[in-house]
Amino acid sequence: MFKRENRMLIELPIPEHGDPNAAAAVQELLGGKFGEMSTLNNYLFQSFNFRQKDKLKPFYDLVASITAEEFGHVELVSNTINLLSKRNTFYTGDPDVTPLRTGKDSRNTYQFIATAQTALAGDSMGRAWTGDNVFSSGNLVLDLLHNFFLEIGARTHKMRVYEMTEHETAREMIGYLLVRGGTHILAYAKALEIATGAEVKKLIPIPDLSNTKFDHARKFEEQGLANVLYTWNDVGDYVDIRQIWKGENPENGKQLIVKEGAPKGAPIPNLDDLPEEFAPGIDRDDYQKIAKRLLENM
Repeated sequence: MFKRENRMLIELPIPEHGDPNAAAAVQELLGGKFGEMSTLNNYLFQSFNFRQKDKLKPFYDLVASITAEEFGHVELVSNTINLLSKRNTFYTGDPDVTPLRTGKDSRNTYQFIATAQTALAGDSMGRAWTGDNVFSSGNLVLDLLHNFFLEIGARTHKMRVYEMTEHETAREMIGYLLVRGGTHILAYAKALEIATGAEVKKLIPIPDLSNTKFDHARKFEEQGLANVLYTWNDVGDYVDIRQIWKGENPENGKQLIVKEGAPKGAPIPNLDDLPEEFAPGIDRDDYQKIAKRLLENM
């Protein structure tokens, strides 16, 4: 089972205005084939379906722990899209003044129609995410190799979207995930080396560009986040990842660290109401009535 905390992984810059087309591009990092919904669900089902957890526990612990982090990545990217959608509607008022006219000429018109300018469970082209993106073969080495490839594809897409937008909120999120994604690439490389004896680390980084070349990733590298794997568990259930996550980081020479539990995190942004989208559709009178009913029989 999973325990939820009302915080997200890092604090995001709250913009005065968003960028609807940047929001559309970032959708690829959420619901694309190599997006966070894919990494989450690949590892989620692999952890559910894992055979011989007792004999191969370090590998199970690795996949299960990264699964938990991917929930946080989905949350972080979704909140980034929501902030990139802030104040993208410039006209408010009566429906006949066409208050949502901005949506007509935006890259992802569907976002204005379907989700009241918030994250979609889909990619940058508006295609819905599909379970066909989940790979869970039952063969340990094949699944680890797939996960290594999946994380490299995700890294490539993050780098490209970073180069598509100058928006600070988008770049802050991407900079963080470049570092954490690089950690996962190394983790799967080390797992493959232990499982097969192959020197997989010689392949990375792919693309051949250090995270330190990205201004918004450099500070997270300097914080040492590239060297840490979290167990996302406080009672010692997944500590056997120490048998895989050990030694030095080949890119920076620093010691690899397993930390029990989760990072401190940061507050989740509060989204304003959008009367022109009828969202949340609760006006002042409704709120007062709801508050009265909530306090009844307390």
